[in-house]
Amino acid sequence: MSETEALAMPDEARAGHRAENRGTSGWTSLPGMLFALARQRPDRPMLRYWRDGAWRRLRWGEFAEQVGHVAAWLRGRGIMPGDRILLVSESRPEWNVADCAIMAIGAVTVPTYTTNTVADHAHILRDSGARTAIVSTPALAARVAEAAAATGGLDLLVCMDGMPEGLAARPWAEATNCPADLPMLMAEAEQIPAGRLACLIYTSGTGGTPRGVMLPHRAMLANREGVRGLIERLGVDGEPYLSFLPLSHSYEHTVGCFLLPSMGMEVVYSRGADRLAAEFQEIRPAIVTAVPRLFEVLRAKMLAQIEKESGLKRRLFERTLSQGLRRMDGPPLGLGERLIDPLLDRLVRDKVRARFGGRLKALVSGGARLDPELSGFFLALGLPLIQGYGQSEAGPVISVNLPWANRRHTVGPPLEGVQAHIAEDGELLIRGDLVMDGYWNNPEATENALRAGPDGETWLHTGDVGRIEDGRIVITDRKRDFIKTLGGDMVSPAKLEGLLMSEPEIAQAVVAGEGQPGIVALLVAAEGMEDKVAGAVARVNAKLSTIERIRRWMPAPSAFSVENGLLTPTMKVRRRAVLERYQGELASLSR
Repeated sequence: MSETEALAMPDEARAGHRAENRGTSGWTSLPGMLFALARQRPDRPMLRYWRDGAWRRLRWGEFAEQVGHVAAWLRGRGIMPGDRILLVSESRPEWNVADCAIMAIGAVTVPTYTTNTVADHAHILRDSGARTAIVSTPALAARVAEAAAATGGLDLLVCMDGMPEGLAARPWAEATNCPADLPMLMAEAEQIPAGRLACLIYTSGTGGTPRGVMLPHRAMLANREGVRGLIERLGVDGEPYLSFLPLSHSYEHTVGCFLLPSMGMEVVYSRGADRLAAEFQEIRPAIVTAVPRLFEVLRAKMLAQIEKESGLKRRLFERTLSQGLRRMDGPPLGLGERLIDPLLDRLVRDKVRARFGGRLKALVSGGARLDPELSGFFLALGLPLIQGYGQSEAGPVISVNLPWANRRHTVGPPLEGVQAHIAEDGELLIRGDLVMDGYWNNPEATENALRAGPDGETWLHTGDVGRIEDGRIVITDRKRDFIKTLGGDMVSPAKLEGLLMSEPEIAQAVVAGEGQPGIVALLVAAEGMEDKVAGAVARVNAKLSTIERIRRWMPAPSAFSVENGLLTPTMKVRRRAVLERYQGELASLSR
C-alpha cells in the first residue's frame, strides 16, 4: 500500500484494536491523533512558515509522509523505544516532523531552547541520558557537540540546515528521503498506550537547576479534551493561529504542536517580535498566545503612538479607555455615556481591532502573572485578552478564562477533567490525567511534588498560593517566595514586581528585603524612560500598604537577558540569579 493510499484509508478500517486502548476522543497517543487527522484532511494546510522571502505551507498529508520517512530513518540508525532525543531548533515544520517521528517509534522527545548555553545543554544531556540530538543549524550543532563532549558524547547528531564543519553529523535530507512503510507506522501509533512517556520538558529554572518533567501522552491529550469546548465555541476551524512562543516551551509544545492543529487551526510561525505588528496584518490570526511582557510592550507602543496624535484623537482614545474600564468594573455608565459608546466602538475600537488583523477571538496570556490593569487596557479597547494558568508539570494548561465570561483578576476555571483544591496552608493542589509522572531521575523532587492531599490521594502540589472564587482560580504568590522583613512582616515579591512592571516606565523589576528593615528594588527602565522611573515607583507605592512600599531603589547595571543568565528563555526573570549577582548593591540599598 502506498503512502497516499494509507492517508486515504477511512478510520473505521483501522480500528482493529481494543476500544479500551482509546482516550476520550478515540486516541491514546499524539502521533496516533495526528496520523488519523492527516487521513481525514490530507490536503488542508497544517503549518505556515517563512522561508526564502515568502510564506510557505506544509499540508497534513505531506506532514504525515515526512514523519514516516524520518521515523524509518531513526529506527535504521538504531533508535529504540525509550531512547531520549534532544531537539534543538527554532519553530519550523521540521521541528513538528521530528517530534512526531520520535514519539511514533516510542522514543522520547527532549525539547530544548536554542538560547541555551553550553552548560545548559550539558546539564540536560547528562540528566536525560540523551545520546542523539537533532538541531537546526551548524552553529547549534557546534554548541550541542561541545556540551556533549563533557557528558560522554553523542551517538548521532542530525542537522537540518547544512553540515557543521569538523563534526560527524548527518543531514536532515538523508532522513526525509529514507524509504518508509507509512501504513505500518500508522498502525503502530494507534497501539501506543496513553501512559507511555512522550517527552521530557525541562523547566526553565527561575529558582534553580532545571528538572525534566515526564509527560506521558495522556497528559497532553487531557489538555486537548479540557479546552475542546472552548475552542469549538470560538469557531476557529480553518483559521490561523499565530505561534509566537518557541516550540520548546511546554505550552507551545502542547498547544501549537498538537492541540490547536487537531482542532482545525493552521499554525503560522511568527518571524519574531520585530515582525509581529506586520504579521497581525498579514496573517489576521484568530488566536495569539504570548507572555505578559509582550503585552506590556504593545501597550507602551500604542500609548506612544497616541501621544503623537491630535488632541481630538487623544481625547477619543482616553474616553474609550475610561468607558471600557467602567463597563467592566463600574460604576455603571450613565445614559449619555451608553449612547456614545457605540460611536466610540466605531471610531476607536474598530481601528484598534483592525491593527491586530480584525478577526481576533482570543489573545491568550500565560507564563507569568498578567496584571489586571494591563489586561483591562486591552479589554477596554475591544481586544479579547484572556489569562490562563499552568505548569509544565500539568500538561501544561490547568485553567483559562473564557472570552465570554472573562474575570481578569483570576486565571479562570479549571479545565474540564481537572480537580483543584486549596490546602490548609493556601497551596493550590491539582489532580487529573494532565499531571506528570514525575521528574526524571529525581525521586526526591517527585515525592515532594506528587504527594498525598487532604483526602489521602495523590495531588500535584503546585507551589503556588491562591484561592478559588466562584469556581475560578486566583493565584496570589509562590509558596516559597515570600519575603520576611526585619519586623517579621511577610511581603509578596510577585505582587510588588508585577505592579512595578505594569507601569510603562519600568521594563523589569526585582525586589528584595529578606531580614531587612524594608523593601528595596532593582529596576530596569523601559527604553527612553530612565528619567521617569521615580514617578512610576511613587505611583506603585501609593497603592501599597506601609510594609509593602519600596523603601529605596536603584537602576540595574544592565537589563536582565537570556545572554547574561538573568532571564529564562521564556522571558521570566531568574530572581535567585539576580539576587545573587547583585547582592552587594541590594545590601547597600537596605542599609
